[in-house]
Amino acid sequence: MLDVAATIDALVDRPHDTVLLCDYDGSLAPIVDLPEDAVALPEAIDVLGALVGRLARVGIVSGRPVEFLASRLPVPGVLFSGLYGMEVLVDGHRRVDPRAVPFADAVANAADEADARVPGVIVERKGGVSVTLHWRTTPDRAQEVLDLAAELSRRYGLAEWHSRFAVELRPPIAIDKGTVVDDLIDGFGVAAFAGDDTGDLAAFAALERAATDGRLTNAVRIGVESPEMPDTLPGAVDVLVDGPGGLVSLLRSVVHRLDEPSI
Repeated sequence: MLDVAATIDALVDRPHDTVLLCDYDGSLAPIVDLPEDAVALPEAIDVLGALVGRLARVGIVSGRPVEFLASRLPVPGVLFSGLYGMEVLVDGHRRVDPRAVPFADAVANAADEADARVPGVIVERKGGVSVTLHWRTTPDRAQEVLDLAAELSRRYGLAEWHSRFAVELRPPIAIDKGTVVDDLIDGFGVAAFAGDDTGDLAAFAALERAATDGRLTNAVRIGVESPEMPDTLPGAVDVLVDGPGGLVSLLRSVVHRLDEPSI
């Protein structure tokens, strides 16, 4: 494990060869009951803006739609990859992975059926590309939701993607946060990813592989602690910070170091 000071050293050593990627929910925004209520810490917006231009690349890799991310993190120069990489925002334009497009009707039908069969459960439609069923506000219905998701995934040819108090139905294509990270770090020497949930484990594994293969000279895996983090997360990261506030504090220290005059 690294301590926070060593993590900062790694991120400021070669800033113009360094990529910083962050998850959104639970990492930059506190965990909340309703998906639409997830708001990034104001300090997170400020610190990301301060890092753009100082680091080679700053990006958000999330299960959220890119348009949601861009509205909640209005920071020019930040790259947005949403829905675990199935869509990206490039120069203000949303681009969907063409492999996902043929499943649009299946996703819509699954969402409509979920709305009808589990009233009271949050059915989050994600840009026509996927749909997530949340039981955080109705924990006693978890098994009902999981059973329905399994049925709908089989019937409509969709894949299930499990996360915190939720299951997503999505096109069955080989894409996740790990494949996104592989793409975004290509050609750079130092990379960091910050995340807090099960879906972030693939991103941490991608960084570890890139360092082992020699594609990166330094990989930094930042775990964001919460009462709901998976048991496997501490063993998959190099440093742990205390919630979104802890991550913002670490990144603010990076900005301060980068602002120091060279000797």
